[in-house]
Amino acid sequence: MRLIKLISALPLRAATAGALALAVPGAAILFAPPAAAQADPLDRVVAALRGITTMRANFTQTDRNGQTVSGVLTLKQPGKIRFEYARGVNMLVVSDGKSLTLADYDVQQLQRWPISNSPLGALLDPNRDVKRFGKLLPTGNAGVYSIEVRDPSKPEYGIITLVFVTKAGAPGGLELSSWVALDAQNQRTTVRLSNHQYGLSVPDSTFRYRDPRPANRRPG
Repeated sequence: MRLIKLISALPLRAATAGALALAVPGAAILFAPPAAAQADPLDRVVAALRGITTMRANFTQTDRNGQTVSGVLTLKQPGKIRFEYARGVNMLVVSDGKSLTLADYDVQQLQRWPISNSPLGALLDPNRDVKRFGKLLPTGNAGVYSIEVRDPSKPEYGIITLVFVTKAGAPGGLELSSWVALDAQNQRTTVRLSNHQYGLSVPDSTFRYRDPRPANRRPG
């Protein structure tokens, strides 16, 4: 199902995206982590995610065939996220804190599902998902953390692997560099972030969208 493939990793139009390839970023910092890093890595990751009040970053999204799209990600806690794709990908993904919505303006469709049913729940509710279901993966680099998050009782929700690099200016001293999402159909999507900005003023209107459906197909 296209919706599951899009959001298990973050939506990529069938022609332009889908899968994630985990790679420790080339910009990973190689020096030893500070003393605070000696704390439990999952606690550090949860603290870093919870420390983000607002964030904006550029993203690139790549499927297993190497097709890539790009855009701008905006995050606002609690639970709000927006993926605005660059020109040529005529859709929008938004979370209002309760549900994820995919607005596809080419086919005039709107699809929505609970955030808890998506791997993105690990970003938007880290205390619940990362702490309960996260597992630290080896990276061979003391300044890089790779956390795999999966709910074994809900394999249909897929797997997300979050990659953080040590960065002094980021909340909690860790910056989310990329993630890899794998859905139940083994569709892999990679999302890489760059040019992070924190603590911006982001109005709630950022997480609204224009309904792509014709008026006669909208409920009520």
